[in-house]
Amino acid sequence: MKKLIIFDLDGTLTESKAALTSNMGSLLTRLMAKMPVAIMSGGSYAQFEKQLLSSMPKDANFENLYLFPTSAAQCYTWKDGAWRFLYNNPFTPEEKSRISQALLESLRETGLDQPPPQLWGEQTEDRGTQITWSALGQEAPIEMKKSWDPDRKKRLPLQAALLARLPGFSIRINAANSIDITREGMTKAYGIRQLSELTHVPISSMLYVGDALFPGGNDEIVKETGISTEQVDGPAVTARVIERILTA
Repeated sequence: MKKLIIFDLDGTLTESKAALTSNMGSLLTRLMAKMPVAIMSGGSYAQFEKQLLSSMPKDANFENLYLFPTSAAQCYTWKDGAWRFLYNNPFTPEEKSRISQALLESLRETGLDQPPPQLWGEQTEDRGTQITWSALGQEAPIEMKKSWDPDRKKRLPLQAALLARLPGFSIRINAANSIDITREGMTKAYGIRQLSELTHVPISSMLYVGDALFPGGNDEIVKETGISTEQVDGPAVTARVIERILTA
């Protein structure tokens, strides 16, 4: 029996950049009444507000919910009726400059420097503690994202080029059409260790549920902590996982 459940957001609790459904909000609320729940995502806190918090039932036990935006480089907890920073690890201006130059050179090297015929928003987003490059733009429709690089073969050369240029940084492919860049050590594995210290729940008693636990995926890094994991391929499967936990 696990005592704390951690979820990815996009592709796990919701479709990419989509709002939480009422059914998922209800399931999470029931789970939060039973045990602590954490959500870790490459998205910014603003994205958490838009996708997750705005759709959660108002009577949910938010004191049992821990938010880890930008691949756990940040952590928010509920205190005195508001979400507040527990920690924050932003890039320095020098780090941002290095990343921007490395991304420019790596895109040229891999032939991805020419944008597609149609973009949905900016390709590169500065999230403070993470820089994310999205091939089709940050707001691309989910079906377009899924079909652009389903086997990750387009992004693997870009990941390799960035790793060569950015020692000291973590470069992760997400499940859709993006690559996330964080400072080395600022990963979901770091977030899990911080969460264990915060809640006093041992990692052996946690479960991580995500859609990108494959090699090179942005969830794979959690495995280095020894945490139990469950691969899903969308919110429908995640809902079944939560229902199973609730009835255990």
